[in-house]
Amino acid sequence: MANWFSANIIEPGKLPMLLALISFVLTFLITRVITRMIRAGRGPFRNIAPGGVHIHHVVPGVVLMLVGGFAAVGSGRHGIAASICAVIFGVGSGLVLDEFALIVHTDDVYWTEEGRQSVEAVIVATALALLVLSGFSPLGVDTLTPDERQSRATLISTLVLNFLLVIVTLLKGKPQLALIGTLVPFAAVFGAVRLAKPTSYWARRFYRGRPKARARARLRLYRHDRRWNGPRRRFQDLIGGTPDPERSAVRASGR
Repeated sequence: MANWFSANIIEPGKLPMLLALISFVLTFLITRVITRMIRAGRGPFRNIAPGGVHIHHVVPGVVLMLVGGFAAVGSGRHGIAASICAVIFGVGSGLVLDEFALIVHTDDVYWTEEGRQSVEAVIVATALALLVLSGFSPLGVDTLTPDERQSRATLISTLVLNFLLVIVTLLKGKPQLALIGTLVPFAAVFGAVRLAKPTSYWARRFYRGRPKARARARLRLYRHDRRWNGPRRRFQDLIGGTPDPERSAVRASGR
């Protein structure tokens, strides 16, 4: 085990990445435990509101990300400094993405249905970090053979084709699969060749005169949501807490 860890993590310079991922996940989980205790009125924790202004934890998170990120740029991939910077960056990232939904909506939607987007963002970020840690690099450049690296035409065409697949997947309303496609070569092809989500730009632009395609897209989305919405919501509630139905209803009525 020690030999494997040294050969696959330490020697390639992946220890900072591993520490950043661990600190990121732990910070998110600990933060969620604390916020749920504050919500329930248990324990010694309280919201920080100097002068009546609620200071969200995204604020110290941004500061830690800046400190850890800029320091990591000059610290290299090895050594104690790199590891410390990685932990600082991971902690800051966990605090920021825990309030990702608040940044998107520029409103305190932490305990509403929109607040689930924070949990989704953390899951996607964790999955991408695990892919990078496992050996994938953006657009799969590391998977090319030495002969392919020497051929500029092969390299450029591979990157361009994969980039186009990622763009099509995004336009079809599948951002998670598009993100994975930037790391895993041609993974985005599954999103690019399948029907677009009915609310996506692709559906609005290309299904306008195709009623059968629109109907199939809506039917597929309905079947997908019926199958996966329940388990996904229960998993999100387990990690991030159940949204407040009253706050969600008030926000929905105010749209």
